[in-house]
Amino acid sequence: MESDRPMDRLVCGDVGFGKTEVAIRAAFKAVDNGKQVAVLVPTTILAYQHYRTFSERLKEMPVSVGYLNRFRTAKQKTETLQQLAEGKLDIVIGTHQLVNKNVAFKDLGLLIVDEEQKFGVNVKDKLKTIAANVDTLTLTATPIPRTLQFSLMAARDLSVITTPPPNRYPIETNVVGFNEELIRDAISYEIQRNGQVFFINNRIENIKEVAGMIQRLLPDARVGIGHGQMDGSKLEELMLAFMNGEFDVLVATTIIESGLDVPNANTIFINNANNFGLSDLHQMRGRVGRSNKKAFCYFICPPYSAMTDDARKRIQALEQFSELGSGFNIAMKDLEIRGAGDLLGGEQSGFINEIGFDTYQKIMNEAIEELKENEFKELYADEDKPEKEYVKDLQIDTDFELLFPDEYINNISERLNLYNELSLIKDEDALSVYEQKLIDRFGPLPKQATSLLNSIKIKWIATRFGIEKLVMKQGKMICYFVSDQQSDYYTSPQFHKVLQFVQKQSQLCKMKEKQTPNGLRLLLTFEHVKSIRKALELMEIMEK
Repeated sequence: MESDRPMDRLVCGDVGFGKTEVAIRAAFKAVDNGKQVAVLVPTTILAYQHYRTFSERLKEMPVSVGYLNRFRTAKQKTETLQQLAEGKLDIVIGTHQLVNKNVAFKDLGLLIVDEEQKFGVNVKDKLKTIAANVDTLTLTATPIPRTLQFSLMAARDLSVITTPPPNRYPIETNVVGFNEELIRDAISYEIQRNGQVFFINNRIENIKEVAGMIQRLLPDARVGIGHGQMDGSKLEELMLAFMNGEFDVLVATTIIESGLDVPNANTIFINNANNFGLSDLHQMRGRVGRSNKKAFCYFICPPYSAMTDDARKRIQALEQFSELGSGFNIAMKDLEIRGAGDLLGGEQSGFINEIGFDTYQKIMNEAIEELKENEFKELYADEDKPEKEYVKDLQIDTDFELLFPDEYINNISERLNLYNELSLIKDEDALSVYEQKLIDRFGPLPKQATSLLNSIKIKWIATRFGIEKLVMKQGKMICYFVSDQQSDYYTSPQFHKVLQFVQKQSQLCKMKEKQTPNGLRLLLTFEHVKSIRKALELMEIMEK
């Protein structure tokens, strides 16, 4: 918020780790500087709860807080919107209604998006059009794959809150079938220790039957029912009554899912858990365990064999990551299961699986570079550009043996790991460390392994010179330059250096044009290249 550039930060903290507190402090800072703050939340209940939290936290301060949701009367809404436009209201908390055309701000300075995983791409893009220079703070425990991908590629800043509040215990997660005895015992245990229970049933048609079953199993328990089709004021009353401890069990739909804070509720049942997404389940599990008591979460679902593959992966991921602060791991798992989505379009997940994560990243980085160089050239004109790379990936075709022989490293998976590690090395220092590590573990390098390491050095030099393909066969080394005849490469310092080398060392190499299936190509040919060592020497002479 201090810098000249508008902030776009994703705060990823697990459920109950204090994201709301970060939001309150950021909002206060913005208001203190004379700006207005908009807080976007996914559900009506959460808008109301945030309104209470913000008002309570800032009651000693000269800050006015208002909220918009479908429970407010038309008169209240009009009043709030008027105050907002006149600048009398500092903080407004609302659901999707904040995105409407009739919402006008006097001087918006900060936009806080809470539970970002609940919003579609269109809503988030609309928000950006409210004002281009507004700071944005996005809060989530489990970012959707597309958002996480943006953060991982540094398109937006990422902060992860990893420290849990003191005296917090991990939530014990159990995957169970529908069992009345188990439900009865768990609820009875919770009531005995003066706690409360959530029972999530996402079908309104049979919600009363479920509540009736709980009442039958535990005649003394006080059971409440909450869902989105109830009258607004009744739902608010019900939530307040539950927060104040007037009910033991709340049977509800996912309206309670995001952000609701009832410290006394420490057991949750989620019926048909296999039908929910990863972040939904993690969010619902996070409604319990918000005090210093041990909390329990029960996923009621059919046997693994009856679930779809993805549903099984989701449930297993949640079983695996039940410790405190695992929201980020779950989001990464979600990225793995569903893919990263369409970064410039509206898809929030998908696409990666077909081509693999590494390839996807590679294609995307190339596309971004291309956009920077062409369509958005003027935006990046001021950037201090390093020497431009005209070739991203060089292909080497050779009849020399470039490998780790079986007798040198006999474990296949170990060999693959080492090849993978080698492909990630980008400079001489790292390569010499890698070489030393090989010698330490497996003994002196055989000839083939030395050739392999030298070929990496050749690759680096050739890439710098704009060579796309390198053929080393039958004692010759042929270098193919950039195939695009119109490329800026042919007016670059790199190509100029190549031409100077050819003029000076005409006895070593010859340059000519050749007709290939892909059109005319410029080639540089070296004779008498009998080893990789010799090829490297020639490349080093060229670079001098």
